[in-house]
Amino acid sequence: MKSFLATFAAPFNHSHQPALSGGIYYLPEKGRQQNGLEILQTKYIGSFPALAKCPEPVKPEFAFIGRSNVGKSSLINMLCNRRNLAHVSKKPGKTEAINFFEVNGQWYLIDLPGYGYAVRSKGMKKSFRDMIYSYLVKRRSLACTFVLIDVNVPPQKNDLAFIDWLGENGVPFVIVYTKTDRLTKKKLAESVSAIQQALLENWSELPRQFYSSSPKKEGRNEILTFIKEVVDSLVD
Repeated sequence: MKSFLATFAAPFNHSHQPALSGGIYYLPEKGRQQNGLEILQTKYIGSFPALAKCPEPVKPEFAFIGRSNVGKSSLINMLCNRRNLAHVSKKPGKTEAINFFEVNGQWYLIDLPGYGYAVRSKGMKKSFRDMIYSYLVKRRSLACTFVLIDVNVPPQKNDLAFIDWLGENGVPFVIVYTKTDRLTKKKLAESVSAIQQALLENWSELPRQFYSSSPKKEGRNEILTFIKEVVDSLVD
């Protein structure tokens, strides 16, 4: 049985600051996080097609990933209180590179391509897979990976397989349940229970989990507070 606790550790190097460029967005007072991490500034750094082309690993990075159309872009926009920071597309699998957003000049939010989009060619899928896996395994500044799971569908094999892969490779991660507002409390509890039971078939314990609803901004404070705790633990 795999242990989640064994995966939650990642080396980090504070050697120096890279030169950065891109659009900066200053949030109004009402858009700032009061109880968790106060987001004062978000900055788009760029989209990178390979690990070797990414910015130098000198700040904590928090990666967001999930099946295509899981609500990843909406969640990122909700966390940063920006409507169009991450592009929301009606076409699944739109994200095609490793997207970097700098937050408060302290850490990076990473928008990774979704997995499991069957329409793409085999060659392109392999290229995407290699890019994602290389980043997750080799990126020494990766502090945590947020695996997004849609609670409106039964446990998906590719979600479970991806989580198992993270554990096997020692990649630190947590789970974020998305689109929770679409279910009643009873249905939500049943859906989450089914996912947890599926996870416990291969895991001896469950990872940290968050509930989120982008339209209602539910889960924002909890996720940002968690990120703040991790960032503080790394920079102290």
